[in-house]
Amino acid sequence: MDDQNKNLLLATLLSFVVIVIWFVLFPPPDKPADPNAPVENASTETGGAASGDGNMVPGSGDTSGGGASAAGGETAETAVPRVAIDTPRMAGSISLRGGRLDDLRLKDYRETLAPDSPEVTVLRPVGERDPYYALFGWIAGTGASTDDVPGPDTMWQAEGDSVLTPDSPVTLTWTSPSGLTFTRTITVDRDYMFNLSQSVSNGGDATVGLRPYGLLRRHGTPSDLKKFFVLHEGMIRMSDGELQEADYGDMEDLDVDDREGVPADRLDVAQNGWIGFTDHYWMAMLIPEQGDPFRSTAKYFPNQDIFQAEAVLPLMEIEPGATVTTQTRMFAGAKEWETIREYQNEKGVDRFVDAIDWGWFFFLTKPIFSVLHWLHSFIGNMGWSIIALTFLLKIILFPLAYKSYASMARMKELQPEMERLKERAGDDRQKLQKEMMELYRKEKVNPAAGCLPILLQIPIFFSLYKVIFVTLELRHAPWIGWIRDLSAPDPSSILNLFGLLPFAPPDPTSFLAIISLGILPILLGISMWLQQKLNPAPTDPTQAMIFAWMPWVFMFMLGNFASGLVVYWITNNTITFIQQYAIMRSHGYKPDVFGNIRKGFSRKKATEGKK
Repeated sequence: MDDQNKNLLLATLLSFVVIVIWFVLFPPPDKPADPNAPVENASTETGGAASGDGNMVPGSGDTSGGGASAAGGETAETAVPRVAIDTPRMAGSISLRGGRLDDLRLKDYRETLAPDSPEVTVLRPVGERDPYYALFGWIAGTGASTDDVPGPDTMWQAEGDSVLTPDSPVTLTWTSPSGLTFTRTITVDRDYMFNLSQSVSNGGDATVGLRPYGLLRRHGTPSDLKKFFVLHEGMIRMSDGELQEADYGDMEDLDVDDREGVPADRLDVAQNGWIGFTDHYWMAMLIPEQGDPFRSTAKYFPNQDIFQAEAVLPLMEIEPGATVTTQTRMFAGAKEWETIREYQNEKGVDRFVDAIDWGWFFFLTKPIFSVLHWLHSFIGNMGWSIIALTFLLKIILFPLAYKSYASMARMKELQPEMERLKERAGDDRQKLQKEMMELYRKEKVNPAAGCLPILLQIPIFFSLYKVIFVTLELRHAPWIGWIRDLSAPDPSSILNLFGLLPFAPPDPTSFLAIISLGILPILLGISMWLQQKLNPAPTDPTQAMIFAWMPWVFMFMLGNFASGLVVYWITNNTITFIQQYAIMRSHGYKPDVFGNIRKGFSRKKATEGKK
């Protein structure tokens, strides 16, 4: 086998190994539970967390009541008075029990592509599936008891008959038996950021110490958890420039905090940071005032199966007749890159863009997505933007590709000389290798140059896969015709002749989905097959068989990948074919594509005839 075919075989096998490893490390995600399925029993959702809690909130570590119970008064919220939330992009309500932000839907996003599909829900009250909400308040410190501060069951009073909108804030008040008046003013912008201004007026005759806090609480792991290795779902926080992540399993294994008797991970943040929970496309984050210290804590309550993220601010001394105020922001919404970047660059939220899971190849995924987003701003279609991005990447890599394909053409020119070397060397392989290396050195040809473009394509492929899978901008993004979601596999199927036969294709999670190829995967296989035909098949029967099967193996293996990634691969193969053909022609070698195809069929017929 000549070096040209060796290089091509090596590159092909390398790609195959990478895809196999990818499937082992990143198996297809489990089918998520139906988010619209009814709750069987509200009491099972709360996990019995209603008992033994009182009004205790996250412990400060320096107060007598340092314990933190998971969910005092965690009963169904359907009959509790509420204040409505209505913004251009969100709808929901605030429960006056504890002043909880526990009901939030996104107007711009739906669960599925169906027009009548429910809006995406980010926060849910207790009593519904997957309760998930935010609580804010104060921890009793010096000179105060737990009865002096509002708790998760405290009934707040709303001033007036207001609705929370970007133009109309909502104010909640509560007065303790000892004369402390708590006021909470909630504002919201036109995207996904809430601001909570909490103040305390001391109407008593003694100085009290209180610590403001905010927390996010999830009951159990989300039912729609993807459980996909390439995607982080769970707790995420930024602490003075250091990003930390912990999935739900990691939180269950946290070391037990002696001060509260529950698994907890505490971290003191000196200046800038945030903490919360991230899902695939949505997240909720607590953001204390940037520049101020706070304690960032991740907790898990095993008895109630509750996950909690806390931001606790320093102790504040309030003298009689004095009033203190603190500010905390909370993001709850979609992980839109442009919106999050604006909060980072314009609103001072430190490194907020890193809340998106860019992965290990962040140095590639970030710029790749930035360019893709920029292209989309001009083109207006993510499918064509991916194709344009592929062209840009091929232009950047063209000098290397040119050198590679030129070397391949020179190898073809040297083929007669190499055949003469083989005849002279006979069975002396050491002599043959020495003379071939001298020939390469003399003609300035690198036999390994053909593998370099493949090696560079691997990290780009992984990075683009990551971008397409984790970024919200690809979710439900249409391309042409039947491709209505570039983040999902091609929905067409050869089993029903791409919709011509009157039955639906197999479910994507079934075994038949492996052979239920769509149009795009088939085009991918054809593009790889044509790219092979730029060179004659190896003379060795085993190698020829490997080459013959490889495009179709790739076709089946990539059949269930996101459509956007398959579009990239088809475009990349097509451009590579054109580049290689043109460069080899310019160096005097004319690839005989149709001749190689005919030889392939003739060889196959001859093999079948021998059988």
